[in-house]
Amino acid sequence: MSEATDNAIIRTHDLRRHYRMGDEFIHALSGVDLVIERGEYVAIMGPSGSGKSTLMNMIGCLDTPDQGEYWLNGKLVSEMNDRELAGVRNTEVGFVFQTFNLLPRTNALHNVEMPLIYAGLKRKERIARAETALERVGLGDRMMHRPSEMSGGQRQRVAVARALVTEPSILLADEPTGNLDSATGVEIMALFTELHESGNTILVVTHEADVAENAERIIYLLDGTVAEDHRKEKVRH
Repeated sequence: MSEATDNAIIRTHDLRRHYRMGDEFIHALSGVDLVIERGEYVAIMGPSGSGKSTLMNMIGCLDTPDQGEYWLNGKLVSEMNDRELAGVRNTEVGFVFQTFNLLPRTNALHNVEMPLIYAGLKRKERIARAETALERVGLGDRMMHRPSEMSGGQRQRVAVARALVTEPSILLADEPTGNLDSATGVEIMALFTELHESGNTILVVTHEADVAENAERIIYLLDGTVAEDHRKEKVRH
């Protein structure tokens, strides 16, 4: 494959993934070539069946391709076994899901701390990093609240803090405003813009055009391939 820039955080070459559903053979990805640079804010769009969920699973190290290469932060992920993939997933990728995926019986601080427990960090460092992450998303005064004591927007902020706490290479969000009302969705997307401006690499998978418009680059998938790759003009201050 052609050499990518040194600043590339994600590189894919001829990425392919096929599924069998009954008698039908589904070509979920049919040769995806992408270069995403460190610090970019990218939205991935496409109709149902376009391959965007499969691509998200691939980028998030939840699935591997049948063919092609995937490099994440200099690591050839497409050749890794399940144990190696889990290691990369836990250190390189911060996930934000539509359904928040918070533990209901524990407070925000402990929810955010969980990935660091799995990583084996000592309690003092875990607490300090979890507190910092919650402060970054504007929840410094809600650390001891449980999910049931929070609004949907606050719960999603906890989920974003949990994704950030491991200091991942990429923040990967799947329909992050899907369970929120429109005003709260706008607040969460403003938070993503702040995180991007502070240097985070963000990928948002969405079917909502107004969510995608927050990104500086929009990739449209169709029938398992990149149909369009549009970068906005950067505004210089």
